[in-house]
Amino acid sequence: MVRHLGAVVLSWLCVTAVCFCAIHALPGDPVEIFLQHLNVAATPETVAALRASWGLDRPLPVQFANWISSFLLGDWGVSFQTGADIAHDLGRRLPWSAAIGIGGLAIATVIGTVLGFRAALHPGRACDTATRFFAVAGQALPAFAVGLVVLWLLAAELRLIRPFSGSAMTRLVLPIALVAFFSIGGISRLVRSGFVVVSRAAYFRTALAKGLSPATALWRHGRRHTGLVLLAGLAPELAWVVGGTAVAEIVFGVPGVSERVVQAVAARDYAVLQAYVALIAAWMLFVLKVAIWMGHHFDPRAV
Repeated sequence: MVRHLGAVVLSWLCVTAVCFCAIHALPGDPVEIFLQHLNVAATPETVAALRASWGLDRPLPVQFANWISSFLLGDWGVSFQTGADIAHDLGRRLPWSAAIGIGGLAIATVIGTVLGFRAALHPGRACDTATRFFAVAGQALPAFAVGLVVLWLLAAELRLIRPFSGSAMTRLVLPIALVAFFSIGGISRLVRSGFVVVSRAAYFRTALAKGLSPATALWRHGRRHTGLVLLAGLAPELAWVVGGTAVAEIVFGVPGVSERVVQAVAARDYAVLQAYVALIAAWMLFVLKVAIWMGHHFDPRAV
């Protein structure tokens, strides 16, 4: 247990260190961008003073050591761009991103499981075609374009909603639907593949010979195997669920974490980006470790 925990902590430190260096290697100086935004002349004295106050005048290893120690103690610093406390800012935005990402993935899992099961039960029919459609659409269509078309159709043509009004429809329902739309295809094809493997097994034919209907036999004998397949596929999706809502948040004007990160990238707001990367890395490692544990726990071959 201690060895696994140490490996997770070491992995997290390595990821955050690499990303810390990559963030600081981005083209563009945050001090110059900040002064340009304020319409203030970037004199050598002003630039030097800001770099010193933000701790950017120190060597990169020293900056990382100071930042990681403060971060672990709960001090995430303040934004270069707004001066706001980063922990408070991200904490205020996190519920929006979590609701959109987790809500969309949950809806996609339910619909994808139903479609995938029906597709495996009746190959080549309507549900099987629907899973292919969602899978191809999820890969071929740009998410931002689909979101803008939906927004244009509902707001400009049908006049059913008021864009950027802050209503539940524009801030939750539509973003969740967008995330779900792009996840249904992959989930349904995973579920279909899991049930198809079971439908070709000898014990499935034995269940049919005992008098069970195809649907009952397939669900009873295939749900455990398909659950393991789905768990392996959902783990990466769940790991990216908060950051993956960026398009939905930008298109529909949701004040979530991803929207703030996009603003931070444009402003080269290192403090916000570093905290975000550290949180996402910790979340991804946690989800992947839980998925591995659940896979070993529910896999009959691991018993």
